[in-house]
Amino acid sequence: MLQPKLLKKVLEVLSQNHIDYMVTGSLVSSMYGEPRATHDIDIVVNFSHKDIPVLTNAFTAPDYYLSASAMQEAIERGSMFNLLDTTEGDKVDFWMLADSPFDKMRFSRKQEEEMLGLYMQISSPEDTILMKLQWAKLSGGSEKQFRDALRVYEVQFGNLDMAYLELWVHQLQVDELWNRLKQEANPL
Repeated sequence: MLQPKLLKKVLEVLSQNHIDYMVTGSLVSSMYGEPRATHDIDIVVNFSHKDIPVLTNAFTAPDYYLSASAMQEAIERGSMFNLLDTTEGDKVDFWMLADSPFDKMRFSRKQEEEMLGLYMQISSPEDTILMKLQWAKLSGGSEKQFRDALRVYEVQFGNLDMAYLELWVHQLQVDELWNRLKQEANPL
């Protein structure tokens, strides 16, 4: 299965079962900024224990690997779990919607867009930049994450809500990376 096919199946299962989601990560930053290859699909989900059988029934062995216990643990800890396509090697990382003000805000700002021929709920450009800066900081300075944020900023510059970005840059404590991004940027 090619990654778009896996993504399509995942989105269909989530939508048909009324599970709120938001596609994030490099897939979305590639859409807003500079396209690049990515090895996984990141999806934030508002998921509960009752939703475990929905996914385990839709993605069964031997074509998929999905651990119900990992799902249970992710729900309880507010962390993440993986779905692996064992035939193609593609992967979906499901991130639990956190109870933080920023996660709630970015989830409420998700947008419906068409990507890869599919309509889906995705992270806004501003929230994509903020998360990429946060991941760059948490990873100890990942240039890949920083460059993703920079490219989204450059391509989307004229459409960005700068007041929103400035507010959350300070709250997420990514001021240093934000200032570097603005210095290095060459908006299109």
